[in-house]
Amino acid sequence: MTNSSISLVQNVAAQPANTAAAAGLLKVLIAAQATGTAVEITTTDKATSGSKQPFWVVVGDSQTTLYDANAVVRYLYKAGSLALADRIALEQLLEWEEKTLSGLDADNDMDAILAGADAKVGQLSSDSTVGAADVVILGALYFALSNVKDAALNAFPALQQWFARQTATPAVVAVLPVYSANVVKVLVREEASAANRNFNTDVEFVYDPAKKVLPIEGAKNILITSALPYVNNVPHLGNIIGSTLSADVFARYSRVRGNNTLYICGTDEYGTATETKALEEGVTCQQLCDKYHAMHKDVYDWFGLSFDHFGRTSTEKQTEVVQDIFTRMHKNGFVSEKTAQQLYCEQCSRFLADRYVEGTCPRCAYEDARGDQCDKCGHLLDAIELVEPRCKLDGNRPVVRESTHLCIDLDRLQPQCAAFVEKSSSAGAWSANGLSITNSWLSEGLRPRAITRDLKWGVPVPLAGFDSKVFYVWFDACIGYPSITAAYTPEWEQWWKNPANVQLFQFMGKDNVPFHTVVFPSSQIATGEDWTLLHHISACEYLNYEGGKFSKSRGVGVFGNNARDTGVAPDVWRYYLLSSRPESSDTIFTWANFVACNNSVLLANIGNFCNRTLKFLDKNTTYAGIVPTADPALIAAGADSVHRRFIDDVNGMLTSFIEHMDAVRIKAALSIARDISARGNQYLQECNTTNALFTEQRTQCDTVMALAVNLVYLLSALFHPFMPATADSICRQLNAPSRLLPDSFALDLKPGHIIGKPEHLFTNIDPKKVDQWLAEFGGSASDEPKEESKKDKKKKAKAAAAAKSAQEA
Repeated sequence: MTNSSISLVQNVAAQPANTAAAAGLLKVLIAAQATGTAVEITTTDKATSGSKQPFWVVVGDSQTTLYDANAVVRYLYKAGSLALADRIALEQLLEWEEKTLSGLDADNDMDAILAGADAKVGQLSSDSTVGAADVVILGALYFALSNVKDAALNAFPALQQWFARQTATPAVVAVLPVYSANVVKVLVREEASAANRNFNTDVEFVYDPAKKVLPIEGAKNILITSALPYVNNVPHLGNIIGSTLSADVFARYSRVRGNNTLYICGTDEYGTATETKALEEGVTCQQLCDKYHAMHKDVYDWFGLSFDHFGRTSTEKQTEVVQDIFTRMHKNGFVSEKTAQQLYCEQCSRFLADRYVEGTCPRCAYEDARGDQCDKCGHLLDAIELVEPRCKLDGNRPVVRESTHLCIDLDRLQPQCAAFVEKSSSAGAWSANGLSITNSWLSEGLRPRAITRDLKWGVPVPLAGFDSKVFYVWFDACIGYPSITAAYTPEWEQWWKNPANVQLFQFMGKDNVPFHTVVFPSSQIATGEDWTLLHHISACEYLNYEGGKFSKSRGVGVFGNNARDTGVAPDVWRYYLLSSRPESSDTIFTWANFVACNNSVLLANIGNFCNRTLKFLDKNTTYAGIVPTADPALIAAGADSVHRRFIDDVNGMLTSFIEHMDAVRIKAALSIARDISARGNQYLQECNTTNALFTEQRTQCDTVMALAVNLVYLLSALFHPFMPATADSICRQLNAPSRLLPDSFALDLKPGHIIGKPEHLFTNIDPKKVDQWLAEFGGSASDEPKEESKKDKKKKAKAAAAAKSAQEA
């Protein structure tokens, strides 16, 4: 069946804004190709009797004008010469299509429509020809079927097979690039909606934070914790990057890679520091915990941390889990009693827990070392080792008395602990500092370590003779991870007692390492139960502030609540902190670098590429928001083209990004994501992506824009772990759902997909802000800590004692 030629006139003066016009154009082009009819495509902006129509077709020597696509199909397939039965069947199909499929959108009952289409195509020929009936249904359903998940189409086998067969026919394959190049001339810029999406639905990422997450048999189940922040202060930026933010990045990455992921955190609320802070503020321990738990939660919410559950340790569930672990350890013979000399304040009439004591460090002579650890040299201490110790409550020098405590016999557990460390550190590729600190403990030889304290605020010890004591916070705190999980789901043991199916990743500052690699795993081993043990530890060094330390008391440094007060978006803070993550050595926060990072990297690189690509695609003078078709010959594997080299470069960097993230090398991965965006900018420059390219080399321009807009879509997944709000904005501008992170770059936004309206992702920060913020948050040499005088220390101790007396009264 052949016709000579037709003239397709595209009316650029018309203002249609619906997908029906696109479907009609596709029908005409396929029908012409299938019937061997040449198509001359012209445009007009003159008002005619058909000027309200986006296009029309002029046929035959009589110059007959047809405005309806189905009428053109009838003409090209010579419907009038068909046998009566065939003609009636065709007309019935056209009537069904016009009533059922015309104006198809997201509000239609797709299952009913697909069921009807399934029945209709089941009556058509099963060969590889494209008949009139095929054209009518294919034109109407092309975008809908392209956007339906394969699993959904499985319910309609006849339709699924027919669609696959038709889209592979030479006529349809030849037409799609022509259609993509011309559809923008018959459609004005449509408002983006779910109805005009056309993307690979297999890449869609769906995460419902309200849905309970449990391990799935056969899946990759990832359990993530970040060190539980203590409730005696607001977290500063070093605390945030050291544990919670780093863990959030890995949790988001794990989810976007399709892994079954649970991220648990909460506030650490028991212990001496809480009692001390409560005395200072003149409130009860519970009131203090309630106050700071809410403050921490508020800060983390603002930073966009995606905990599946953010709990706390001052709960009945914590008591239950801690006491159960202790009871099993005791039953198995790994708990011993030790009578030790301990500092006792005769003025306070109490044994002094570690943090109630300060003094001079015996190792480095730092005068303000705490009773459990020296903040200057980092050495763990016993309070009795301090030189010239003093009670923090009243400033008096305590005396030495004996107190009996319970200890975990780490020396007897060392063989099992060492075997665990050797196996896990190799399989889980621990951070270098985490392994070094752990091996240092093991090489020195583990010793029994006290797990009880003479305090009131903590988990009571369930053993006769020790009922006046509570568990030491560093025995109790790590057990907060399973107890907080137990508060999240009663099926918590599926995560914590399931080593064959769960991998545990833990994030913290380096000072917390031994409690996660030695004390907690040894406690788990001592129970005799099959616990999920640590797989990977990621330990950060210190983030310093403008060459010094963060200090709340001196007003130096940025704390979580201060970041919001600057008016800078959370994602900018996240990006800068992660780019400065102290993975192998200490790093420094500076306001100058913070501003430069926003202006020179986020705005000039990532923001520029995304905005430049989407604005070019959005213009009515070019693509009117419609994704074009890339020339297959230009992007094929092995092709010697700038486009193929671009694809290969992106794939190489993407592979490296995934390798780094899998190994929790977060800073290196972020650098690669930035480089991929920079490669996109370079690609646009190499191709001289201007209006001239669109006008003079349309195939080249279509290919560039198809690749560039799909790189923007890929960047949304790459940056989702680091800047989630920015990733959401990219997807919103693309009119596309959040996506999974693939193994390789692909054109997942398909021809005909309509993007949303472009917006700027970032805004410039005035460099003058540097001096303003330095003045507001400190940072000069004069902010360095001064040695506190003995007079000031006594004055502070008296104030604490007065607060204690007032509280007890």
